[in-house]
Amino acid sequence: MEEIRLQKAIANSGVTSRRKAEQLIVDGRVAVNGVIVFELGSKVSSTDEIEVDGVPIATEQKVHILYYKPTGEISTVEDDRNRGAVTDVFRQMDVRLYPVGRLDYDTSGILIMTNDGEFTQYMTHPKYEMQKTYRVKIDGILKRDQQKEMRNGITLEDGKTSPAGVKVIRDKKDRQMILELTIHEGRNRQVRRMFEHFGLKVIKLTRIRYDFLTLDGLAEGEYRFLKPYEVKKLIANAKDE
Repeated sequence: MEEIRLQKAIANSGVTSRRKAEQLIVDGRVAVNGVIVFELGSKVSSTDEIEVDGVPIATEQKVHILYYKPTGEISTVEDDRNRGAVTDVFRQMDVRLYPVGRLDYDTSGILIMTNDGEFTQYMTHPKYEMQKTYRVKIDGILKRDQQKEMRNGITLEDGKTSPAGVKVIRDKKDRQMILELTIHEGRNRQVRRMFEHFGLKVIKLTRIRYDFLTLDGLAEGEYRFLKPYEVKKLIANAKDE
């Protein structure tokens, strides 16, 4: 009988992500067959009864959604400042969804929502290098030598960035510029900080592509369910990186 790690079993149930499941275990909130487990390396099988905070987990049908996040929503499940969260849109669904990665409050664009912990791991772990493309409007001009620096990687306060793809869409109109920036990292506010490195302010930021996924056919605030072949292709592309 196949056994998997306890944190993976919890994530697969849709209760939370694998990383947060690990914290639940460390905090003593998980029991297997009535015994609290603290060891992250513990393995379980399909016959084991797993409880989180005294509630048995159950395997949910996996859901994968492409959401066109508007600005003014946070990419967390809860917020102590009572701002709108991306999860609010899906409260009517009888399934617990969470965002894959995050987009800043003032950033719009593609955000994947799911209850699939294993899928989330493929999409967010740095070793898989999933490419994301952003449409960026800046107040000022990113010079050619600065574009070259971005393509080679620039040094921010948390280290050097990986090489980025830079494409100029519109140049020198009212001293504002529109570019497309492709990266595979997921550092906090990374795109904005990359332009701030050159003294440039980002006026508008939209994630327009996630691997092969685009926003085609969606308006802000709308969503669609990913097709099974799209989910498989995303995972396959992650493994190929």
